[in-house]
Amino acid sequence: MRLLLIRHGQTPANVHGLLDTAHPGPGLTELGARQAAVIPDALRFESIDAIFASTLVRTQLTARPLAIDRRLDVRVGTGLHEIEAGALEGRSDRASVRVYLDTVFAWGAGNLDVTMPGASNGHAFFARFDADIEIAASGADTAAVFSHGASIRVWTAARAHNVPPMFAATNDLDNTGVVELTGSPQDGWTLVSWAGLPMGGALLADESAEDPTGEAVGNS
Repeated sequence: MRLLLIRHGQTPANVHGLLDTAHPGPGLTELGARQAAVIPDALRFESIDAIFASTLVRTQLTARPLAIDRRLDVRVGTGLHEIEAGALEGRSDRASVRVYLDTVFAWGAGNLDVTMPGASNGHAFFARFDADIEIAASGADTAAVFSHGASIRVWTAARAHNVPPMFAATNDLDNTGVVELTGSPQDGWTLVSWAGLPMGGALLADESAEDPTGEAVGNS
């Protein structure tokens, strides 16, 4: 099956460079709403059988235009939310962002015992995310899964067998960027494409935003 992992539209936290992972989370900025609005046209020629979103508000708002266009329900997955920042929540300083990214990309490289300060380790993240991906892959030829920057990047790094673990850490994933994979939970996943820019193209990117969960490690 085909899996389209789509990052949510821009939020105020993305603009200000905040580690914002708590529930229910913020809504979208004006730009984020425009990013979401172009998704149906950007995916016009894609046959999508199911749409999933995380428990955070921003993914559900981003998924809504596509769901309305395709007349599909948005199914909320309890394990698709962002990687919790724990004691780093709400921070934007370079040192905190670096600790967050170093932790999550250690998980992508297979070091699952590393623990986010004040939160969980990689075992817990993959257990919840894998469980919802298995649900998304059940009974669908193509599923669109609206999730979050760090979660998509780390999960792809660990689960796609055709890229090195650091690929996701060194490639940006902007708001409404999409990662396409083929495969299954049983047979494994192959990365087909990594479109780091918003679906509407560079005109919908905010180059001035400090966006810690979407930027490459070297840019943080």
